[in-house]
Amino acid sequence: MRIVIAPDKFKGSLSAPEVCSHLEKGLQRVAGGNLEIVRIPVADGGEGTLDAAVGSGFTRRTATVSGPTGQPVEADFAVRDHEAVIEMATASGLALVPGVLKGGRPTPAEATAASSLGTGQLIRAALDAGCRRIVLGVGGSANTDGGAGLLQGLGARFLDSRNNELPPGGAALANLHSIDFTHFEPRLVDTRFVLASDVDNPLLGAQGAAAVFGPQKGATQQDVGLLDAALARFVEVLAREIGFRAVKAAEAPGAGAAGGVGYAAIAVLAATRRPGIDVVLEFTELKQRLAGADLVITGEGSLDEQSLLGKTPMGVARAASEQGIPVIAVCGRTTLEPGHTAPAGFEDVYALTELETDVNRCISEAGQLLEQLGTQISGRLAAGWPARTPSTKEDLRV
Repeated sequence: MRIVIAPDKFKGSLSAPEVCSHLEKGLQRVAGGNLEIVRIPVADGGEGTLDAAVGSGFTRRTATVSGPTGQPVEADFAVRDHEAVIEMATASGLALVPGVLKGGRPTPAEATAASSLGTGQLIRAALDAGCRRIVLGVGGSANTDGGAGLLQGLGARFLDSRNNELPPGGAALANLHSIDFTHFEPRLVDTRFVLASDVDNPLLGAQGAAAVFGPQKGATQQDVGLLDAALARFVEVLAREIGFRAVKAAEAPGAGAAGGVGYAAIAVLAATRRPGIDVVLEFTELKQRLAGADLVITGEGSLDEQSLLGKTPMGVARAASEQGIPVIAVCGRTTLEPGHTAPAGFEDVYALTELETDVNRCISEAGQLLEQLGTQISGRLAAGWPARTPSTKEDLRV
């Protein structure tokens, strides 16, 4: 039997490759090592995207860049041929903010001063590696700077009325007077960008980057107003430099992603925004690697109603259903009613909480519990489950 394991991470517990490894151990325990297992770690474009790329044949590279509050960090990216996959969180992620690193929450000062500079520096490192197609996976960012830091990392200069460079962070954009693109990275002209994001918020306003995501990054309500006004100033000045497309880009779905990095990517880098799961399934070549599989196992930490709106498990289930391959899901916990699983495309759902009711232990002992689930699944397979293999997309009702 050929089984494809294609899960997302179990956030706060296991990476997607670790989920694959533990499941395989449990599956092979009953089968005596006779199962053919294909591991394909996947993600939805945010955290975990880098692991998915490396698991699909990309080579991991490392660059020293500026973290969200200016501290140097070692950030990874992935390269294959002339394509790079950059996971923004590795350079500019909220988890890298000192307040969070100490086990607390980001402070208002960190929220207003955090920069996406390191992400721009990672893009430059990818260009140095010969890449001319770059997938920018955004999510988990610390900044609300509209992507100004990203552009600075690529050579742009953000100047005040006295021609002094602005300090980093979104709040400083309130004093923006001009942007100097004289030394902007020339190789970008021949580079195509894909913005992998499920966020469809605009840059400004009640549904914008500052209002919706700022408080998660430590911004107070007063900070939110200041940041939104500063981002509006950024749009105004950028429009003087590159024309009306700067204004139009601010209203584009996804402009508010990653504290406005989506805006800079769309307006200046001419990035094409695509759903993160679609981008990841494409570069992992999931559809091609499903050929001949008897079963697909997918999942994520929490399988709930949000998962049904296009998260990783649904993308995997949809791809498998097109080839008539049954799918089961594994997760830390699930809030889906039994009647929702079949219409979602899952033959069955296995949750760690079925084995251990203590959620904290589910998190700390996730690997061991996943191996137990793998053993359960393998035992059912040995008994002849599932009884039939769906032959059409309609059979799974995805």
